[in-house]
Amino acid sequence: MSENNSHNQHAQQVFDVSLNAPSQGGSKCFDDDGRLKRTGTVWTSSAHIITAVIGSGVLSLAWATAQLGWIAGPTVMFLFSFVTYYTSSLLASCYRSGDPDTGKRNYTYMDAVRSNLGGFQVKICGAIQYLNLFGVAIGYTIASSISMMAIKKSNCFHSKGDNSPCRISSNPYMIAFGVIEIIFSQIPDFDQIWWLSIVAAIMSFTYSIIGLGLGIAQVAENGKIRGSLTGISIGYVTEMEKIWRSFQALGAIAFAYSYSLILIEIQNTIKSPPSEHKTMKKATLISVAVTTIFYMFCGCFGYAAFGDLSPGNLLTGFGFYNPYWLLDIANTAIVIHLIGAYQVYCQPLFAFVEKTALEWFPDSKLITKVVQVPIPGYKPFKLNLFRLVWRTIFVIITTIISMLMPFFNDVVGILGAFGFWPLTVYFPVEMYIVQKKIPKWSAKWLSLQILSVACLIISIAAAAGSFAGVISDLKMYKPFKNMS
Repeated sequence: MSENNSHNQHAQQVFDVSLNAPSQGGSKCFDDDGRLKRTGTVWTSSAHIITAVIGSGVLSLAWATAQLGWIAGPTVMFLFSFVTYYTSSLLASCYRSGDPDTGKRNYTYMDAVRSNLGGFQVKICGAIQYLNLFGVAIGYTIASSISMMAIKKSNCFHSKGDNSPCRISSNPYMIAFGVIEIIFSQIPDFDQIWWLSIVAAIMSFTYSIIGLGLGIAQVAENGKIRGSLTGISIGYVTEMEKIWRSFQALGAIAFAYSYSLILIEIQNTIKSPPSEHKTMKKATLISVAVTTIFYMFCGCFGYAAFGDLSPGNLLTGFGFYNPYWLLDIANTAIVIHLIGAYQVYCQPLFAFVEKTALEWFPDSKLITKVVQVPIPGYKPFKLNLFRLVWRTIFVIITTIISMLMPFFNDVVGILGAFGFWPLTVYFPVEMYIVQKKIPKWSAKWLSLQILSVACLIISIAAAAGSFAGVISDLKMYKPFKNMS
């Protein structure tokens, strides 16, 4: 512990010195682009990435491993982590255009695509990125309502016995989540929510560790490791279903690793020198290593505990009933984490719409007017009317869609499949080729393209599997009447 403290003090000294040292091309309190001095380090960036990555994706990993089996499951997870790390380091090199140390900064993923690829690709990238963020908002609303219901259910089972029906509707919980998000979404800027990231990171570790602990305990109780080398057995599902489910499992694992979306935004908070891309590569390595080890544990122990019966969501599928208070803590942690993660993902989308609106209607009072709301004991809160209206409408829409199709696994699979290839592989690879001027048909160019095509095929398979899942779920489902 003391070693850790001295390390922190040292980090703090370095931090203070760097704050006071004038940077090249910038002044004491400003960076080379005239913005306020950035203060992010390897550790803050890793925390941001881990918060973004270890989200609700971790809960469906036991299910994904069960579809693929003991050989393919961990192998696929490892491959995804390698691809994510590799393409993230390619993306980190594209933060500045031209010279990696002094070139022009790109503040968002879209800016990087604009300055490296330009034209039509920017529009495609924007559409995919913002659709994906929109989808994540829906996925998180579903996941949090499932966890709130699980708390209610586990208490009901506890008081009325494990076999009582305990039917609950998810709608009130989705609405409650929506109301909380409407309030939180009024916090104007990504950098103003640093504490949210820390709280969310603690929460995500809490519930993942509880899930892992319960999995280990269950394995110990069973006295044997369940599951098979090839995954879920034919007979429990039909051959066709097994194929679709294996594909869907790929989508679920891809979703668990999807964060290249907000990588450049995180990189934009890092101080320099040393050069941002070096810091970011270190942060990516740390965070991908941490998450992969974690994912392997959660996925494998969950599968070892339940075998073919692994639930779609480890902590709410009632693979576990007891100890009920521990499940309640885990599910509360999930809800708190998702409230934070929703904001972390939606802020880039909010900022984009507000910037576009300002460009289209520069004179509109609705968009530019700021009302000072006095808060006793704090500085007044700046409330912008357009922000209030648009962000509220956004949250309401995501909540309604979540109520219409509350299928956690399918939505996660579709999102993973839809965002993985373009945002994690295709654009980073293409930008890197342009940035480093890699000649066509050279060995490096070919290997990058092969990687890209392989990931495209995986994405298409995963999307097909997840859509098949939605179709089979819709057959048995009546909108707004979902009781479970």
